Amino acid sequence: MKRIKVNLDKQVLLSHEICIGNNILDRIGLMVAKSNLAHRYIVITDSNVSALYGEEILGILKEVEVKADLIEFPAGESSKTMDTVLNIVKELLNRGVDRSCALIALGGGVTGDMTGFIASIYMRSIPYIQVPTTLMSQVDSSIGGKTGIDLPEGKNLLGAFFQPQSIFIDLRFLETLPDYEFINGLSEVIKYGIIDDVDLFNILEDKADAIRNRDPDILKTIVERSCKIKKGVVEIDEKDMGVRRILNFGHTIGHAIEAESGYTISHGNAISAGMIASARISERMKYLPSEDRGRIQGLVRAAGLADHIPSSISTEGIIAKTRADKKKEDASIHFVLLKKIGMPFINGSVEEALIHETIEELKK
Repeated sequence: MKRIKVNLDKQVLLSHEICIGNNILDRIGLMVAKSNLAHRYIVITDSNVSALYGEEILGILKEVEVKADLIEFPAGESSKTMDTVLNIVKELLNRGVDRSCALIALGGGVTGDMTGFIASIYMRSIPYIQVPTTLMSQVDSSIGGKTGIDLPEGKNLLGAFFQPQSIFIDLRFLETLPDYEFINGLSEVIKYGIIDDVDLFNILEDKADAIRNRDPDILKTIVERSCKIKKGVVEIDEKDMGVRRILNFGHTIGHAIEAESGYTISHGNAISAGMIASARISERMKYLPSEDRGRIQGLVRAAGLADHIPSSISTEGIIAKTRADKKKEDASIHFVLLKKIGMPFINGSVEEALIHETIEELKK
């Protein structure tokens, strides 16, 4: 099992480990038991993951004499709301959960973001553990302590920075992941290759078939590399005030597409379209060579991700959503642009006319 330490120097107590392995649920149970983090654990999971792994993880915890219960909510991004949070909180109160207890987020990004948010506010905070089950959550959303819920106006507009005590990544979960969810997660892996790791980008180009076939060795490689990139950026900028913003490459327009679609477009497909839009803007502003823009677009297509924006989605609506982006400052919208693959930078002065033109081009 690979262990990656997330060192938050200014807050040593919040430093924690990312543990990565294949078929390690039994070991996760032992590590939870030995941690003495809480006297009782509540597993928060959605209806899909609960059906596959809920009873198994409860059984594993019981075998090591860890008291645990499970709370289930309906699967899907549409559940990532304050209503669901309040329902779960009421259930926690009904079950007598207090500050000596801890939560376990078992699931994808929706589960992890929402469980972390609940942990940050329940009785003025209780500990939580991340057990991500999707590729997206394993390489991205479970790492870094960002928690939150969606509003009609946009994604993750309510939330908090709240670090998990541990992150346990079992690659076995990817075996039962539907194809569309697996492809969905590849968008974030591609992002890491674009913004930080040219070698990873090359692997994604050269091993596209093996990745789509879920070759275990290749998956281990791309998950580990992605986690190391994410943790390295988080260590430098935990609260998203500077360099961490490069992780939002493709996300300013991508989140706006996702929200404007009413979340009918998956996060991965919205972000892939957003990455192509950002690459095109970089090219049009004479920063990014056309060859690099072409490689990015080609890799997105090879991964089976969206390389366009549906014509039914309002361009004006997308632009309006970018104005509500939580990372903007005054009238400036921070775009992560590229000088070349592996060399991002933050630009807050992209003209709205260019954004409009780029979105329209991607709708054709």
